[in-house]
Amino acid sequence: MSAICVYCASGPVADRHLSLATELGTAIGAAGHSLVSGGGNVSMMGAIAVATRKAGGQTVGIIPKALVHREVADVDADELVVTDTMRERKQQMDDRADAFITLPGGIGTLEELFETWTAGYLGMHDKPVVLLDPDGHYEPLLQWLDTLAETGFVSRSALDRLLVTRTVPDALAGCGIYL
Repeated sequence: MSAICVYCASGPVADRHLSLATELGTAIGAAGHSLVSGGGNVSMMGAIAVATRKAGGQTVGIIPKALVHREVADVDADELVVTDTMRERKQQMDDRADAFITLPGGIGTLEELFETWTAGYLGMHDKPVVLLDPDGHYEPLLQWLDTLAETGFVSRSALDRLLVTRTVPDALAGCGIYL
């Protein structure tokens, strides 16, 4: 069994993003794997946790105490860890995960993605880092990163460390999970 850490939005999002989170959570749980998340029970973060549990998977939510009420902590998680800081939250998420999948999100989601991606590129871990972007949410960012590579600010090998996928089965396959 693998533990898949999913980074995603905890704020208001479109129904298609909630559906994506539900689809991924269902696939993780049905495949017998566990979810590591940011520990909120709202928006995409809540949808993926509920779907994972409904499909038979275990969930670990890791949330800093400052966000317990703001994000409404996922008290239904199989394990809910409350940390003192965001930094501790991310460290525990990283330590518990066998792979990382990033869904559409905002600044917090991007920060988590970039830290995990950078650590992998620098050889601090060898875990898969996957970006699941079915509707082009991240396309402007990916174009900008490609421009940075063209100008030498980012190496192609760094860009290659991130697997960009469009479907849930492809994202899970990037983590070594085949449906």
